Amino acid sequence: MRCLIVNGDDFGASGGINRGIVEAHRDGILTSASLLVDGPASAEAAALGRQHAGLSLGLHLELDPDDPERVAAECDRQLARFFELAGEPPTHVDSHHDVHHDPRLLPHVLAQAERAGIPVRGHSLARHLGKFYGQWGGRTHPEQIGVDGLLRLLDAEVREGVTELSCHPGYVEPGFRSGYVAEREMELRTLCDARVRQGIRAREIRLVSFRDLPALAPSAAALGEAT
Repeated sequence: MRCLIVNGDDFGASGGINRGIVEAHRDGILTSASLLVDGPASAEAAALGRQHAGLSLGLHLELDPDDPERVAAECDRQLARFFELAGEPPTHVDSHHDVHHDPRLLPHVLAQAERAGIPVRGHSLARHLGKFYGQWGGRTHPEQIGVDGLLRLLDAEVREGVTELSCHPGYVEPGFRSGYVAEREMELRTLCDARVRQGIRAREIRLVSFRDLPALAPSAAALGEAT
């Protein structure tokens, strides 16, 4: 069985990002989101998460790779802040720009997550797929985040077991500071396009969320034994 988690990063970064993530969940294929607890619109994002019970909500850590001595304290603080905002623990943990993969930071993040029993991106049952991204070399690549590009990516990368596809949908408002701007609305249109859902169904891929991960663990273990 092939299972796909579609996770929206940067929840809480702005009202427009929040609106796009909720729309991608309500009208598209997005199943999970990762919350920035110190973002300008974090409280709004957490409230929206409570209103949409089917949206699995995780913690999007913001960490400074140049200050590894503070990482453990920051992980604890941001986890506590998440609980304040959401009223429950996160279903998963990842980080802004995936900095948790830095070897100076990773042990602290993994230790915190292990204590809390929370899966970490790239270190859990779900294989992380970060190729749904529309910018490199200083240029926008709409073909990578269009409908055909996403379906090609699913054909090439989604295999037996659980795959997490990270994405960055949203509406861009004046004053929003990011190097990834127009691409967010392109991603949103793709995630909500009926052809994508039809393509996932035709490929017999099952959409799941991080909240489903514990129940999927026995099946994944059996698959590993079989191979």
